[in-house]
Amino acid sequence: MLMRNVNKLVIATHNLDKKKEMEPFLANLGLEIFTLDKFPKIGEIEESGTTLLENALIKSRAVNEYTGLPALSDDTGLEVDALNGAPGVYSARYAGKNVSYDDNVNKLLFEMSTIDKERRTARFRTVMCFSYFDFEIWTEGVVEGIITKNKIGKSGFGYDPVFKEIKTGKTFGQMTDRDKNQISHRGIALKKMCILLNKKL
Repeated sequence: MLMRNVNKLVIATHNLDKKKEMEPFLANLGLEIFTLDKFPKIGEIEESGTTLLENALIKSRAVNEYTGLPALSDDTGLEVDALNGAPGVYSARYAGKNVSYDDNVNKLLFEMSTIDKERRTARFRTVMCFSYFDFEIWTEGVVEGIITKNKIGKSGFGYDPVFKEIKTGKTFGQMTDRDKNQISHRGIALKKMCILLNKKL
């Protein structure tokens, strides 16, 4: 199925940090990009799914249905092995509803305070979904790392200062936006998605 006369795309998020990361990947699609700020009546979409894929589909379908435009969403989770995969699907609200990035990070560091280095393995996982009525595709990106004892670096957002990527030995908080995008979970998922969308557009 080729999608003809598609010239707009809505990123299904109010999160400006996510928008900032996603826009460079989407620039080459030649589409006019909007976020949910353009559609304030949508409000917050309840992420009632039990998996990242379910939540991403909930968001992309809801935004596509409301706007009538193609919608791209993502749901991202930090999976910590010593915590049996937590915070996972609840990463954005690990410390509760309407909390700050620091609240979530501080709770994670507290929960991990007695865990030794060898058992601090974790991974970031992003599921990206595109919905345009009866056409849907999704991709996934995963990156392995460890949880540091303290915050390192001031770049990025969310859990970035405490997630040390395995290959570089740096936290995402120590990386420039460009360097992070080259190897991150969201970057991997977006690269896959853009390849698929280029074929359909």
